Amino acid sequence: MRIISKKRLKDFYEQSKYSDSKSALESWHKEVLKLDWNNPNEIKKMYQNSSVVGDTKVVFNIAGNKYRLIVAINYYAKIVFIKFIGTHKQYDKINIEEL
Repeated sequence: MRIISKKRLKDFYEQSKYSDSKSALESWHKEVLKLDWNNPNEIKKMYQNSSVVGDTKVVFNIAGNKYRLIVAINYYAKIVFIKFIGTHKQYDKINIEEL
């Protein structure tokens, strides 16, 4: 899969208060680059704690469920778009449908 964009992940974990997310986000990024998802069911098989929202969005728990990563996936083009990364408190304030 192609991920748009790693810079968004880096911008998040390079903030000192979120630096503990670096290892988990880097691991997620490296792993997803090697994958070839065709549908949400394939994601759920690999990431059982992920949540599928609608046809294209997936919420991943990061760093022991301390952070949430929301992506939108174009399965046909094999592209993962980073939509949100933040704490649970920040996640609770957003409307995932509007991302």
